[in-house]
Amino acid sequence: MLSSSVCFSVKLTVGVGILFILLIPQKASPKDKQYLEFNPWHRPVVIFLAAVIIVGIIIMVAISVIQNKPLHQKCKYGIVLDAGSSHTSVFIYEWPAEKENNTGMVRQKHTCNVQGKGISSYSANPQGAGASLQLCMEEAKQKIPAHRHPETPVYLGATAGMRLLRMENEEASDKVLDSVAHSLKSYPFSYQGARIISGQEEGAFGWITVNYLSKNLRKPTGTLGALDLGGASTQITFVPQQNIESYDNSIDFRLYGNDYHLYTHSFLCYGKDQALKLSMGKKLESTLKTDPIELRDPCFHPGYNFTRTVPNVFNTPCMREMKLANETFFHVGLGNWSQCQQSIRKVFNTIDCPYSRCSFNGVFQPSVYGDFGAFSAFFFVMDFLNLTSDTLATTKQKLAAYCSTPWKKIVENHPNIKEKYLSEYCFSATYILTLLEDGYKFTSNSWKDIRFIMKIGDSDAGWTLGYMLNLTNMIPAEAPDTPLMPYEGYVTFMFLFSLLILVLLLLVYFYFRRSTRTAQKDII
Repeated sequence: MLSSSVCFSVKLTVGVGILFILLIPQKASPKDKQYLEFNPWHRPVVIFLAAVIIVGIIIMVAISVIQNKPLHQKCKYGIVLDAGSSHTSVFIYEWPAEKENNTGMVRQKHTCNVQGKGISSYSANPQGAGASLQLCMEEAKQKIPAHRHPETPVYLGATAGMRLLRMENEEASDKVLDSVAHSLKSYPFSYQGARIISGQEEGAFGWITVNYLSKNLRKPTGTLGALDLGGASTQITFVPQQNIESYDNSIDFRLYGNDYHLYTHSFLCYGKDQALKLSMGKKLESTLKTDPIELRDPCFHPGYNFTRTVPNVFNTPCMREMKLANETFFHVGLGNWSQCQQSIRKVFNTIDCPYSRCSFNGVFQPSVYGDFGAFSAFFFVMDFLNLTSDTLATTKQKLAAYCSTPWKKIVENHPNIKEKYLSEYCFSATYILTLLEDGYKFTSNSWKDIRFIMKIGDSDAGWTLGYMLNLTNMIPAEAPDTPLMPYEGYVTFMFLFSLLILVLLLLVYFYFRRSTRTAQKDII
């Protein structure tokens, strides 16, 4: 169906054409010769103005037809499951079917968080991993129109939690993936696979997501770097201003006709949950000879006291197995932020570097450049503590005050939050600050370039949207066709051109009226 502007232009063209035909004199009889001599339509100026009007209207109709194509309000859908180390989320995306290759058109329609822990926690009960997805997948069936189910792709990407399980027990990880695959295939969607994605893919797809949603991919410059923090890994991805010395950290994209040469790296075992275990392990090594074993932890609030078991804390391939005389130990909080940061720094090796410069653990990293979006746990932790918009110095001051707050008062201030999560915010925020400053080498000057974000528009920042866009080829290598002119320019052009034609019509009308009166007076 043509737009209203096209319909108006067509009607106007027909009307003026009919009027023009009616006003052009037919074959005259001898009796009419005297009248025709004074007929203004025989005058060149009137014929010229009428021709200009007709041509102008034809141009308007042509531009309207090109600019406004028939619109069919049909939507397509895609489902991506983010199987993280701590939980699984199901994302449903929606986009107009006729605009699949236009940037910024895909939006997040719905999100469902799967109950329970991540699928890697089901290593001893693989069937439970598939069953855990049932409620969210049933929601997906309700959210997506039934006639679109068969053409809706479903992807599951497992991240660092499953990478660790594969390192520890490859057979168990395969069984977990088989379980979720079997479950997803039972739904009426187009199953496209369940696999463990690499850390490099996770970082690169996160970069695509934040820049796609920010509408940066059609610009030759000005992209947003991506900082991602999960429970078991962390990723940094950006366009550097210097050569990348390590081939493993380089990835190239050509998107919308622009070439992007990215630096990306994923640090397995350096998500906030695994980093906590690494840090506690370092501290515990100095207390092995005491009995009972007491871990006095500056990263937990004063007054915090909890009895832990060694297997529950250190059952991870990220650290060597700890042999303790006693399987339990007392975890006691001290609430000293500066000591906490010093202890966290011990999990980073910033001394050894085989390149011109490194982040940590001997990994090459160019200098950070440009603006960055920090999402996932980066956002959730800093947002909870209201530290998303402060300077680096102010962040340190506020964090020191928070960590020194007695545990009893913290619990009273947040009665609806599970104590396990509440107790770890001091450590997590200090770890984030240390990772960004000591690990990724952000300074007090570049700290202001970090934007802690959860969503861009209506969509979550993360790797899932970039993953789907890549697998469905919805971001072309070359720039797609664009309208004849921008919408604002089109509206302005049509208004001014219509105004011009209206003025010409009025000139013709007044000229014809005046000439007709003069002719009638002369005949009389």
